[in-house]
Amino acid sequence: MREVRSHGTSRFLSKTMSILPLLQAAAETASDSRGLISIGAGLGGGLAVLGAGLGIGNIGGRAVEGMARQPEAAGRIQTAALILAALIEGVALFGAVIAFQLQGKV
Repeated sequence: MREVRSHGTSRFLSKTMSILPLLQAAAETASDSRGLISIGAGLGGGLAVLGAGLGIGNIGGRAVEGMARQPEAAGRIQTAALILAALIEGVALFGAVIAFQLQGKV
């Protein structure tokens, strides 16, 4: 399962990186960079939310697994999972705020 996930991630990153020269060429020829700001805001906000979703999903799954293995430690595991989820949401919120600020420049 991990091999499939890492292969999909590497394929996504290679496709994303393959458009960078095109974006660079467009930036050199364009006199107005509003479109690139919009692309950057969309990619930045989207990737921040995507990463937060994956992180919270992993935390939730591991917390449930830990509580199933050690029911006596369920309270401590739940507290740690909630704190970590809040920290991850803070990062996603920061990414969304930056994306909205970039959109304000358009």
